[in-house]
Amino acid sequence: MRTSPSDPAAFQAFEHAGWEAIVAAYDAAFQALTAQTIDPLLDAAGVGPGLQLLDEATGPGYVAAVAVARGSNVIAIDFAAAMVAEARLRYPDLDVRQADVEALPFADHTFDAVVMNFGALHLAQPDLAFAEAFRVLRPGGRFAFTVWSPPVVSIGFAMVLRAIQAHGTTDVPLPPGPPLFRFGDPEESTWSLAAVGFTETEAVVLPLIWQLPGPDAMLDVMQRATVRTAGLLQAQSAPALAAIRDAVTAEAATYATPDGIAVPMGATLTAGRKPVPQT
Repeated sequence: MRTSPSDPAAFQAFEHAGWEAIVAAYDAAFQALTAQTIDPLLDAAGVGPGLQLLDEATGPGYVAAVAVARGSNVIAIDFAAAMVAEARLRYPDLDVRQADVEALPFADHTFDAVVMNFGALHLAQPDLAFAEAFRVLRPGGRFAFTVWSPPVVSIGFAMVLRAIQAHGTTDVPLPPGPPLFRFGDPEESTWSLAAVGFTETEAVVLPLIWQLPGPDAMLDVMQRATVRTAGLLQAQSAPALAAIRDAVTAEAATYATPDGIAVPMGATLTAGRKPVPQT
């Protein structure tokens, strides 16, 4: 599970190009879902008034805006210029910068807390990003991040991946990256933080509900508002994709509500503290 891609630059370029192109689609599909983890994420990092916070992989700025409302002093970063522009448009007073979480442009001991909401699963070298978060934290500071839990919990991903395996192929020419659900395993996520120096590591799985307008929306979202899963779908043949769509739509319909569908999802929230040196 801890293998790194053979060509991290190729995987990073693939993810970067994807996120530059899907700002509006991501907001429409995922904003209400990912917002469900914001308060638990900020609580895990101890975010409150006067705190110096770095919000990594900020996207359209959802987490940073809530942290500012809590009274924190926030710098938000994203590697995609389109996401940075969107966050600045939404929150004109927010300090948003384009930066790489694997090579942070900040001095040691700059922040009281660092958070990353659903960013780690898009990184070529996530362990390097964790080490960078550790470096820029002040002693005693906390780092917290979320990722999607494995498909057994995150049913939206399960139904799509199951349909691809049944009707298509996973052997497609995409740049290889770290396992998508690596940090969805609490044991793995806490181990990974401890490996770069964090203590008091803990992880919990947060139950979420993904509300979409109808069963046919599930595959549309995966095609238009994701990067890795979208790449997998785009590589299918036309007949296979049609069969995948039929299978996903049929399964999604089992989660129907009067307002559309409500699909169970899960997020693994992991946190740790940078220890204070003993005197």
